[in-house]
Amino acid sequence: MLGGIMNKKKLMRSGVALALSISMASGITLSTPAVAEAGTGNIIGAIVGGIAASAEMNKEIKYYNTTEEGRQALNNQLREKYGVNNDYTLNSQLDRIFTNLTAAIGSQDATIYDRPYMYFINNEDSFNAFCTLGHNMSVNTGLYNYLNNEDEIAVVLAHEMGHGQKDHPAKGMKRSLGPAILASATGSVLGAIAANIWNGQGLTKPMEWEADNLAFDYISRSPYNPGATAAVWQRIIDMDGNNSSNVIAIMSGAADHPSNASRRDNYAKKLTEMSGGKVTVNNGTVYINKKEFVTPAPAYGMTSAERAYFVMGNLAAAYKNGHAASDAYADGSTVILGAQPIITAVNGDRSASDMANQLNKIK
Repeated sequence: MLGGIMNKKKLMRSGVALALSISMASGITLSTPAVAEAGTGNIIGAIVGGIAASAEMNKEIKYYNTTEEGRQALNNQLREKYGVNNDYTLNSQLDRIFTNLTAAIGSQDATIYDRPYMYFINNEDSFNAFCTLGHNMSVNTGLYNYLNNEDEIAVVLAHEMGHGQKDHPAKGMKRSLGPAILASATGSVLGAIAANIWNGQGLTKPMEWEADNLAFDYISRSPYNPGATAAVWQRIIDMDGNNSSNVIAIMSGAADHPSNASRRDNYAKKLTEMSGGKVTVNNGTVYINKKEFVTPAPAYGMTSAERAYFVMGNLAAAYKNGHAASDAYADGSTVILGAQPIITAVNGDRSASDMANQLNKIK
C-alpha cells in the first residue's frame, strides 16, 4: 500500500512539473471533470476539496521553485518537451549574456547566487522567451529570426530575469490557480488544472512594469548599451506595430500588458534622466539640450528610429560617467566623447568630424 501511494505521488509530481512552466502556446487541452451540482453539501465538499488541492499545489510549486532537485527535474522536462538547439555560436552568446547579467544583478542582489539561472535555447520557431519556476529560462530559436543584436537580446533576458528575481512566476501561478482549484468539487482535477492553467496567466501589469524597470537597472550595470532597452521596443514597433500579440509575444505574459510604445517611452524617459535631462529622442532624431544632434541613417538592419536609441544610450552613459566634460572628437568614422563612443558614421550619416563639432557646440 505504501508503495502504491508513493507511485501515485511520483506520477502526480511528474505530471505537475511539466505543467508548471510558462507555456509557449503549447496548445495542450485537457477536459476537466464535471462540476458538482450547486447543493449546500456539494459546495462545502468543493471548498474542502479545493483547499486540499490548493495546499498540494502550493507544495508542488515550492518544490519546483526552491529545491535543487525540483529545479533540475523541471529543467529536464522542459528540455524534453521543447527540444534543445545546440548551435555553438548562439549558445556561446547566451552564456556570455547570462554571465554579464548575473554579475550586474549580483552587484545589488546577491540572492541570484542562491538559485543560479538554468537556461537553454529550445527548438520552437516563434519569437519568445520565458522564465518559469526555479529560475528556469529558455529562449526560442525563433527569437533569433527577429533579433540579432546582443544588446537587445540581453534586454529580453534581463526582463525575464526581473520576473525571476521577484518570483513572479510562482506568484502569478498561485494567483491563477487559486480560483480554479477552489471552484472544483474535488482535488482530483489538480492535474488537469495544472496542465491547462499556466499560459502566462497571472502576470499582472504591475509585474510587467516591475520587470521592465528592473531590466533597465540590470542593463545599466552591465557592459550593454542602456539605449537597447528602448531600441528593442522600437524594433518591435517597426516590425509588428504598437500592440499586436499575434506575431510577437515576447515579454507580454499579462493579458493587460502595457503597449509597446509605452514601454519604449518609459525607457526613453529613464535614458533622459540618466543623462541629467540633457538627451531626448523625437521621431528618430537625437537632441541634446533641445538642439538637434543627429538623425542616424538606417544601418545594421535597424531603422533610423531604432538606431537613434542606441546613440541616446551612449550619450546618456557619457553624461552619467562624466565623459561629457571632455571634448568630442572623431576617431576614424567614430565619434568619441571622453572615453565613450557615441556613433559610428555609415553611408547616409554626416561625417564623424562634422558630428563631433556639432556635439561640442551643443553639449
